Amino acid sequence: MPALAPRLWTAAEVQALPDDPTHRYECVDGELLMSPTPRMVHQSAVFILAMLLEGFVRPPGLGAVFVAPSEWVLDPRTLVQPDIYVVALADGHRPRTDEERGHPLLFIEVLSPSTARFDRVVKRGRYQRADIEYWIVDLDSRLVERWLPGDDRPIIHAEQLAWQPVGASAPFVIDLEPYFTEVLGPA
Repeated sequence: MPALAPRLWTAAEVQALPDDPTHRYECVDGELLMSPTPRMVHQSAVFILAMLLEGFVRPPGLGAVFVAPSEWVLDPRTLVQPDIYVVALADGHRPRTDEERGHPLLFIEVLSPSTARFDRVVKRGRYQRADIEYWIVDLDSRLVERWLPGDDRPIIHAEQLAWQPVGASAPFVIDLEPYFTEVLGPA
């Protein structure tokens, strides 16, 4: 007997789902992704990294940082909510609408046990096809995987990560051991 084709979801269908405070819904290439609300340590990792990035991109007018829940529709069958994303400023101010966001400078996901496959396989491939730089923050391993569009393998950062978006006069540099210690405590 032939297998049934999986149901393909649209971004609009995911947006029309009833609000559920215990889950986050996304779809990538029509595949529905459902994950539970993040743990406190996950949110701490997101908040601290977002604050560091905002301090880098905002003062010189390079961009603005946003955190989930915030939807990003990449195509009619792909709606994602990156934990953190960075966009350029729109005419000198933080984008106020989806249309003002332009192309993202960076997407970041903090791994959770329930999202690892989505983040490492499903979303990564889609982000690369959309020409988006993508970081995966692995709390268990205390490292960051940096995926550039077109890469077959990530650049693994265990000690320090440097990122220099277009227009930056110097790179954003994060020493990872102090970051992970602040989020998780001593190793």
